[in-house]
Amino acid sequence: MNLRISLQIGRIIFTMITSPPNQTQFYSLVWDLVRRIPRGRVAAYGQIALMLPPPPGVDADAYRAFGARWVGGAMANCPDDVPWQRVINSKGEISPRPGADRQRELLEEEGVVFNEKDRVDFKKFGWKGLDDSGEAEQPALF
Repeated sequence: MNLRISLQIGRIIFTMITSPPNQTQFYSLVWDLVRRIPRGRVAAYGQIALMLPPPPGVDADAYRAFGARWVGGAMANCPDDVPWQRVINSKGEISPRPGADRQRELLEEEGVVFNEKDRVDFKKFGWKGLDDSGEAEQPALF
């Protein structure tokens, strides 16, 4: 269900789109992309969102605002064959939630190192999502 919630504060109206249009298809595209992250590499939720174009009917600004959350929703509902542990937050941290300890354990088994602040160095372990030509891959959407 795609729910839009609007909140007016003074003269500013904030609109939140709680889930992407055609959620099943969006989630499938996210999972296909995440399956391509190699062992020992990580990507951020927002990075994954930016590798996919906005779904039809969603303007670019709204997608930039909510895409990372939608990717998070996809990862929270992913099938067993998706390497969910390889998607972390933009600070290089594992977001606190049930399963966070297991996520760290799986990443460390893959050779990902956490620093003294419990962060992953994106320069060393970040996945660029690039193909052999150096161009960013962008799967077709819908």
